[in-house]
Amino acid sequence: MKTPRFVLAGFVLVALSLALEARSQTYPSRPITFVVSFAAGGLSDVPGRILAAEMQARIGQSIVVENRPGASGVTGAQSVLRAEPDGYTLLVNALADVQNLHYLSVPYDPIKDFALIGMVADGPPVVLIVNANLPYKSVADVVADAKANPNKISFGTSGPATSPAIAVTQLNALAKTSIAQVPYRGSGPAAAAVVTGEVQGAFVFYSNARPLHEGGKVRALAVASTKRMESWPEIPTMGEAGFPGFDHSGFVGLAAPGKTPAAILGFLNKHLNQAIGSPAFRQRLDPLGMTVPDPGANTPEAFAAFMRREIVRQAELAKLSGHAPVDQKR
Repeated sequence: MKTPRFVLAGFVLVALSLALEARSQTYPSRPITFVVSFAAGGLSDVPGRILAAEMQARIGQSIVVENRPGASGVTGAQSVLRAEPDGYTLLVNALADVQNLHYLSVPYDPIKDFALIGMVADGPPVVLIVNANLPYKSVADVVADAKANPNKISFGTSGPATSPAIAVTQLNALAKTSIAQVPYRGSGPAAAAVVTGEVQGAFVFYSNARPLHEGGKVRALAVASTKRMESWPEIPTMGEAGFPGFDHSGFVGLAAPGKTPAAILGFLNKHLNQAIGSPAFRQRLDPLGMTVPDPGANTPEAFAAFMRREIVRQAELAKLSGHAPVDQKR
């Protein structure tokens, strides 16, 4: 008598579940990989590397950071979803993972298809920079030149559906300009393009903008946040430049493939919160213009709720920028 196929399938699922549970009891027994979906030096890369260093000292296993940029972060995220749900391949996720839903056709749900672990850091805002050799001293100067000379000015971005790209689109919509966008593989490369003169300006993250501004290679004109940064109070906000509500701040988190065992997720959340709660971690994040969530309240559920709120906020920004909603067919 043959065993029905559905019974055999059930045995296989049970066997796989037991195997994962057994592995979780000895986790971690080999190096862990953090996948960053953008280029080295960008918003998610730097905090991800700091977290990796802090966590590996606590868990006694190496954590390797791999940059897998492409398609506004989709390439890296998909590679993690294809990995075994065993806790050895994790995604350093970021704001782009919720922004993409409103601009691109994304083949996964950034909350439901992943096992969220926790938030790593909040912020920083993007900063509008221009090449230091250009005459622009304010946002008004850039806007005036863009209006007087349509298609003359181009800004670097981190690719479509990222904060820098959305910021350019929003500025064009509000100022009625036509600043062109040139995509790069992250905020760091976009900032470098401003320095070399490949593009006139860019919205880049604080960690990329400030060293170049202080080195005299670029000029920071405004921060895209609701208030001036405590660590950089001399730089005005986009609101002060005449664009109220211009807020583009990021976040960084950690996620695993869906169906990762609860025991492994609990282990990772515990050590993530120990790492971000340490004085050393906070000191290294301060120069990035980022803040750290309360470790005592940093649960996977709290992180999921935060991401859901961000999805709603990003939908409003997409409408303001003139983008039609994207029908996500999965």
